[in-house]
Amino acid sequence: MERIKSLLVLITTVTFAASPFFVTSFAGYDPALFPVPQIDPPVQPAGWAFSIWGLIYAWLILSALFGLVARGLDPKWDKPRWPLFGALALGTFWLWTATLSPIWATVLIFAMLILALGAAARAPQHDSWLLGAPIGLFAGWLTAASFASLGITGAGYGLLMGETAWAIACITGALVVGLTVLLTLRPHATYALALAWALAAIAVKDWATHTDVALLAALGALATLAALVRSYWLRAVPEARHPV
Repeated sequence: MERIKSLLVLITTVTFAASPFFVTSFAGYDPALFPVPQIDPPVQPAGWAFSIWGLIYAWLILSALFGLVARGLDPKWDKPRWPLFGALALGTFWLWTATLSPIWATVLIFAMLILALGAAARAPQHDSWLLGAPIGLFAGWLTAASFASLGITGAGYGLLMGETAWAIACITGALVVGLTVLLTLRPHATYALALAWALAAIAVKDWATHTDVALLAALGALATLAALVRSYWLRAVPEARHPV
């Protein structure tokens, strides 16, 4: 069964990575899909930040190949496979869904996030650069992307508040989730780096137009990196967890 699961992870990793080749027109939610068109929403990172997907795809494929060939029967590698498989299977259809319905795309990406966090929590310490690291990178970016999707969709449908307030609320939400994950689940460092990357990209993009959003995002990126350092310090210094 372990070998079958490792094969399923490889197949869904490849279909997930191949999905942009089949939905080539996607460049963010179509403003026409919203009652209140969202053109360059403040909660969305700068375009260059999305280059991280190339690294995510490549690293996940390498991980899946190594997992099948060299760790197909490893029980520790097997622990994160079902939630990772679920996240990748949903991710295969995310771009297609996003071209049709931002609401369903938002539901889908939050489901992907939950599954990816489950996989990150189950990833073993050994071979971490071949399993925990790519899963952490994937989950970290999804943390930012899911709340960005929520902010764009909420503002696009004119729910409760405008795009700036939605951006502030959703950056705060991503930070709450991200910091909680870092301090409790303690995933691979790549989780924090991906989340900080997304927040920094929001800060850079918004600095001249939405200074309040940019400042929150910049502080959030710093807080994420600080939580990462604290998490690793607690691992390295056991007495710091239980002071005398």
